[in-house]
Amino acid sequence: MAAAAPPSTLCAMRKHLVIALVAVSALGAACGRSTSSGTAAGADLPKELRVVTSEGYPPMEMYKPGTRELTGVDVDLAMAIGKRLGMRTTITNAAFDGLIPGLQGGRWDLAMSSLSDTAQRRQAVDFVDYFNAGGSIMVEKGNPEGIATLADLCGRKVVLAKGSSNLDIGERQNDKCPPGKKMDIMQSEDAPTGLLSIDSGRTVATIVDSPVAAMYAKETGKYEVLPEQYDAGPWGIAVAKRNTALRDSVAKALQELIDSGEYRAILDKYGTGANAVSKVTVNTGAP
Repeated sequence: MAAAAPPSTLCAMRKHLVIALVAVSALGAACGRSTSSGTAAGADLPKELRVVTSEGYPPMEMYKPGTRELTGVDVDLAMAIGKRLGMRTTITNAAFDGLIPGLQGGRWDLAMSSLSDTAQRRQAVDFVDYFNAGGSIMVEKGNPEGIATLADLCGRKVVLAKGSSNLDIGERQNDKCPPGKKMDIMQSEDAPTGLLSIDSGRTVATIVDSPVAAMYAKETGKYEVLPEQYDAGPWGIAVAKRNTALRDSVAKALQELIDSGEYRAILDKYGTGANAVSKVTVNTGAP
């Protein structure tokens, strides 16, 4: 697996709000948004599959070192799904909080960016669930504050990525903190930015999805990941609710990738095999 860029580099990259496009041809070039029959699900689908992600979350979505070329679990899976469907696949990088609105507005067909399948998000989109993980607390290496559980975050300065399910975890815990011991929560644009606030001493902890936290800790040697996972559950490929044919075709193609072993090979490539699922499901996140 290629080494991920350090959080400081990723943070600088993600300050560019101009969307970067990486187009890779799966089965030859195709023009426009014309449709093609004979897909995996037998439905009429566009010839081009437009996938959006939000870079800066290794090993799920990141740039190859020294380049603007996207790679990672979600990127490789998106390309494999497009190939199964016989569709030319383009992958776009965009701000995380714009992914679901962009799907709803028809800008993209799929969002693949470590999205937890939650009841709130299912009000806006459908999810093809393909991965299982939860949030883990990250602290400075050596854990100088002696943090062991979510309750230990009460009364402390914590950073959480805005719009993330981990922000929800932290806010729910904060509601349980006693008066006078509420967390001081700072919201960051993304996980790398949050880790910089730990480096500078402005905060003492964050919550990051477990496979991502593990990779940051391994690559930098600067952080410790606590073992417990919170709100562990399915991550999903987001699809606009109007695109049921595409949703079902993606689910079928992904199940074929699981059955063939290609799916597990992609996850193992990035050290996330423990987060694999054996069966694709739709909208099976927490109620």
